[in-house]
Amino acid sequence: MKYVSRNTETIYDLLGIGFGPSNLALAIAIEEHNTHARTEDRIRAQFLEKQAAFGWHRGMLIDDATMQVSFPKDLVTMRDPTSDYSFLYYLKEQGRLVDFLNQKTLFPLRIEFHDYFEWAAGRLAHLVDYSAEVVSVVPVTEDGEVRYFDVTSRESDGLQVRRARDICVATGMKHRLPAGAEPSQRVLHNRDLVPRVAELAGQNLRRVVVLGAGQSAAETVAYVHRAFPEAEVCAVFAKYGYTPADDSPFANRVFDPEAVDTYYQAPTEVKESLLGYHRSTNYSAVDIELIDALYRTQYQERVQGKERLRMLNVSRLRSVETDADGLRVTVEFLPTGEQQVLEADLLVYATGYQPPDPGPLLGEANALCQRDDRGELRVSRDHRVCVTDHVTAGIYLQGATEHTHGITSTLLSHTAVRVGEILDSVLSRHHKPEPARPRV
Repeated sequence: MKYVSRNTETIYDLLGIGFGPSNLALAIAIEEHNTHARTEDRIRAQFLEKQAAFGWHRGMLIDDATMQVSFPKDLVTMRDPTSDYSFLYYLKEQGRLVDFLNQKTLFPLRIEFHDYFEWAAGRLAHLVDYSAEVVSVVPVTEDGEVRYFDVTSRESDGLQVRRARDICVATGMKHRLPAGAEPSQRVLHNRDLVPRVAELAGQNLRRVVVLGAGQSAAETVAYVHRAFPEAEVCAVFAKYGYTPADDSPFANRVFDPEAVDTYYQAPTEVKESLLGYHRSTNYSAVDIELIDALYRTQYQERVQGKERLRMLNVSRLRSVETDADGLRVTVEFLPTGEQQVLEADLLVYATGYQPPDPGPLLGEANALCQRDDRGELRVSRDHRVCVTDHVTAGIYLQGATEHTHGITSTLLSHTAVRVGEILDSVLSRHHKPEPARPRV
């Protein structure tokens, strides 16, 4: 494959790698800055996305699933409540503002929030190149300093190289599978749930097994129970029962912008304690309304004498075998060690996500990055990777910074504020004045 273009005369102030909600929010912040800035003070930016179009967890867009963050924590409102890229402005554009408010809820449907993201991304089509998969990041040295990065992307007609003073990596989360798990037509991660269920619609499934104890696992159980009305659905998890998500007001302050400062400045042992104390705000926890609904369903089935929903608690999946008739899933009840074999047609791993190490993507540029004693990237408060002294080009991260910036690193809660901080950092480093922002 030959290079289609090696345009290193055009130097971008910032190249974004990935165009999910995080870099979409950054693109909005840059667009709004450029709208009010003088020509010479504008930021030249472009974003590269390997998908063919904007998409955010499409496989989990269950029709009745709601967001777990309130709508003001959208792409812009926490940074600038006057922005016309807000969720409320989107609703006004769609003619649904009054209808939404009449619901008296802070939590939109997930499919609606995804549509909001697509609406915002559509307005910024000039800033993003889709079907552009970044394959290398190469440092460019001038006069003994690494001043730029040459970013190579694989596109439909070949490879293209773009040069930038700064890059911002926001490639999203990578799905997690247990060791040895092998996806197939009958075995999948719940990231592919909705399209796979659609493919199986109308088939007479006997049994579906779902592994996991978090929100997405409980949503998966409810969804397949509804989608396959004759199938037995077995939820397998190591806990005694689903843990309710802690969304109480005081606990939720861990998502406040000020909490990032507190976390960032804390010693390592305090950081670990904070994550441990507040894991139930986000990890392996389920909305209490969904827990109640699943319990009610199971009880109603007991009353009616047809128990399709089974909770295999305090249990672990020990093996999965495939034969001509489907799957043989071995589940162990941990207190006694007793094992049972479930003959199933479908196994869904609802085992969560994790941020990937940016190192492999950064390639040669990774050698310039500083790491701590645990091998984690050192990241400054402005979300910029700490690099060796001779590097003036910048590497910003969105996600993959929970160890330095706390639990909001991979969540929507802090996204609008975070991109404002990144924009301020880029502006200050490139000595470009920032236009006055509206007073709130």
